[in-house]
Amino acid sequence: MQEWANQLCENRQFGSKMTDSKYFTTTKKGEIFELKAELNSDKKEKKKEAVKKVIASMTVGKDVSALFPDVVNCMQTDNLELKKLVYLYLMNYAKSQPDMAIMAVNTFVKDCEDPNPLIRALAVRTMGCIRVDKITEYLCEPLRKCLKDEDPYVRKTAAVCVAKLHDINAQLVEDQGFLDTLKDLISDSNPMVVANAVAALSEIAESHPNSNLLDLNPQTINKLLTALNECTEWGQIFILDCLANYTPRDDRESQSICERVTPRLSHANSAVVLSAVKVLMKFMEMLPKDLDYYGTLLKKLAPPLVTLLSAEPELQYVALRNINLIVQRRPEILKHEMKVFFVKYNDPIYVKLEKLDIMIRLASQANIAQVLAELKEYATEVDVDFVRKAVRAIGRCAIKVEQSAERCVSTLLDLIQTKVNYVVQEAIVVIKDIFRKYPNKYESVIATLCENLDSLDEPEARAAMIWIVGEYAERIDNADELLESFLEGFHDESTQVQLQLLTAIVKLFLKKPTETQELVQQVLSLATQDSDNPDLRDRGYIYWRLLSTDPVAAKEVVLAEKPLISEETDLIEPTLLEELICHIGTLASVYHKPPSAFVEGSRGVQHKRLPGSGGSGESVDSPETGSAAGAPEAPPAVIPSQGDLLGDLLNLDLAPPTATAAAPAPSSGLQMGAVDLLGGGLDSLLGGDLGGNPAMGAGFGAPPAAMPASFAAPASGGLDDLFDLGGGVGMPTGAYSPPKTVWLPAMKAKGLEISGTFARRAGVIQMEMTLTNKAMSVMTDFAVQFNRNSFGLAPAGPLQVLTPLSPNQSVEVSLPLSTVGPVMKMDPLTNLQVAIKNSIDVFYFSCQYPISMLFVEDGKMERQVFLATWKDIPNENESQFQIKDCHLNSDAASNKLQGSNVFTIAKRTVEGQDMLYQSMKLTNGIWVLAELRVQAGNPNYAVSLKCRAPEVSQCVFQSYEAMLKN
Repeated sequence: MQEWANQLCENRQFGSKMTDSKYFTTTKKGEIFELKAELNSDKKEKKKEAVKKVIASMTVGKDVSALFPDVVNCMQTDNLELKKLVYLYLMNYAKSQPDMAIMAVNTFVKDCEDPNPLIRALAVRTMGCIRVDKITEYLCEPLRKCLKDEDPYVRKTAAVCVAKLHDINAQLVEDQGFLDTLKDLISDSNPMVVANAVAALSEIAESHPNSNLLDLNPQTINKLLTALNECTEWGQIFILDCLANYTPRDDRESQSICERVTPRLSHANSAVVLSAVKVLMKFMEMLPKDLDYYGTLLKKLAPPLVTLLSAEPELQYVALRNINLIVQRRPEILKHEMKVFFVKYNDPIYVKLEKLDIMIRLASQANIAQVLAELKEYATEVDVDFVRKAVRAIGRCAIKVEQSAERCVSTLLDLIQTKVNYVVQEAIVVIKDIFRKYPNKYESVIATLCENLDSLDEPEARAAMIWIVGEYAERIDNADELLESFLEGFHDESTQVQLQLLTAIVKLFLKKPTETQELVQQVLSLATQDSDNPDLRDRGYIYWRLLSTDPVAAKEVVLAEKPLISEETDLIEPTLLEELICHIGTLASVYHKPPSAFVEGSRGVQHKRLPGSGGSGESVDSPETGSAAGAPEAPPAVIPSQGDLLGDLLNLDLAPPTATAAAPAPSSGLQMGAVDLLGGGLDSLLGGDLGGNPAMGAGFGAPPAAMPASFAAPASGGLDDLFDLGGGVGMPTGAYSPPKTVWLPAMKAKGLEISGTFARRAGVIQMEMTLTNKAMSVMTDFAVQFNRNSFGLAPAGPLQVLTPLSPNQSVEVSLPLSTVGPVMKMDPLTNLQVAIKNSIDVFYFSCQYPISMLFVEDGKMERQVFLATWKDIPNENESQFQIKDCHLNSDAASNKLQGSNVFTIAKRTVEGQDMLYQSMKLTNGIWVLAELRVQAGNPNYAVSLKCRAPEVSQCVFQSYEAMLKN
């Protein structure tokens, strides 16, 4: 439809005047027959009128495909307007009439050689829009000519046509060499041709992430930057987006690119501005902070972002969402521009809320007075959602800027005095957070809060108030009465309130045990016996058991000192923020989600990173970090949480390979028994003997029979063994191992990033990993477990991370593997599914190991045995492969392979071709026999593999390729 719209708009320039509406008004019957006659008329004007009527009918949805041959006959004309209309018709109906569409091929070929460049471009544009396989092969020659046309308008149109043709038939485009021609167009003298070539290559590269089509180097970048100044605004966007994928060699090159991109910041088109900001944000990562230019660049970035906020609301919103990301990464850019984000009375609500968010991010000691005055004003507005967010914002200011906390609390108390229901409730929620941030500082306001208890009807506010009462029960005289008032409608409360009430009453009981026994008995009974909610029941049983068996431990657990809450609880996780910065100006930056979260389909979505922010200082997109040739090509995918897979991982034998001792007997202290909850067990807590009063503990001894059996089970066993860490691992040197790749991205594992590889050293397979903590908290208690796999790989010892892993710290670990684990055939064969646990959670991922890790040291066959075995294995088990671009002679190849336990049994030379006969043996006893043919001067090797288990042949070939090329 977009194509039709464009074409119809262009037709207006060719004398259509303002009378085209008449073609849409006819309601005559039998008009197909009349149109057919008019299309075959000898008069040119009549023909043109008829084609216009056909297009009008097609546009309003009528089926005029019956006129296909008649309309196609009108193609033979010099009239550009008529030709455009016919091509428009052809694009629409070619798919439903492929056999008829072939009739038009000759005209395309002819039009591609027309002296008029507009007609040549029109022909090539239409060719790209006809998505019919039968026709595409006929279009290759005309397209090739147009790609080298003397007119830049034709070349730029042809460049886009290559991308369209690639979408229809990728193999054809590659075979015909169009991709190479497209790469050549990047050096074209016309900037629009360069822009379209970049756009086409980017489009193709998106669907083939590993193709490395846009081979960016300093020379290419220079050509793109030269074209940037002269092409149209959309051309500039294509070029800027392409630049953003480049990783400069050093800070000098980075500065040079930034200097040439900076003028784009003053462009009138906001898309160009955002694309320029994206490039600058990325390349700034490589500039030293003490560089004068770095400070200059920060100052230059602010005005264009501020200017975007004077556009219409929809554009403002997109700009604000992008600014939100920029401010999280570099708040110094806009730290002096706070006033721009003050809300205007006529801003739509979505703009107001986004501005509020940015105001908090920019709040500092220097501007807090100004911000608080604004927020207090906003809290008296009429829009309920906006007022709620404004009240929350005051609380966030208190947490972020300590010097302002007292003023913020005073402002919140003023708002509570307004008695506006939703304002009071929001204020109580944020005051709870302030208490958490600044303990023992502002508790004097609790009395004021308690006065408003009856007005609370929202679950979050009720839960916050209950938490305050439970946490500060010793300071509130009637705390038991307040909590008892909530208990009356316990089953009508939301889960959030029920859980908070249960915890608050247990806290109250531990602080004032003599006064609140009945209350705690009542709430535990409600939570365990009368509730259907499993979370509530479980928490109830845990408290019940704690209080029954070890009240001192209960006090330590329930009344433990709480960690202070962080300043910014809603910051985007750093790894995700890096990726979103690389997608500024796209939908990802508006959704604040990576493209992989909302782009469906087969296209590979690449995860992008800022340069210099990773451990190695290289961009993830850099080709150096890619997997080696011949290594398994599938990227290591994070395993989805599917039931069947989790079942497999949970059914693993959880004892480590070396553990043979029986599990220790369960501690008698954990047996529930019939202990009176309020009996002798509480003596140490109360400091007196309360256990003798039978009335106090009646019917309140052991937990009821409904309690799950798991609570009485021993607490040690399989999982303890899985997470039992210890033992050391050596790292002797050895044969070829592929470079490390990222197996588990940080954003999929709550900040834990794992990259790794496999190596075979001194006969032992090692899984070598780099664990990087990109979260904001320390990680400890690492352990690992494998799912069943094709060759029985399993950890031969525990995963050794000897010290806690602090934020932004990396640690290298080497895990020895055995091959005596449980076996299950995987697809692909060398796939390994891994569960890794730390103090935060358990995470799952999969990776692929090169099969060469399984080649054992005693894999050299005797010559006679080799000959007999080769003859004995059926011919259908033989697989043929070709290794391209390998420049080793046969001796060098043999030595290289022997380092990875591929043994040469014999060598013979036939007509200048060396034939190496080789054997290798896998850890499970499978023998693989190979014939490697090396021709002097020919970089392509031929490999024949024979094996009784032919499914391993593909993996062995991949390892051959990797070993020989690295």
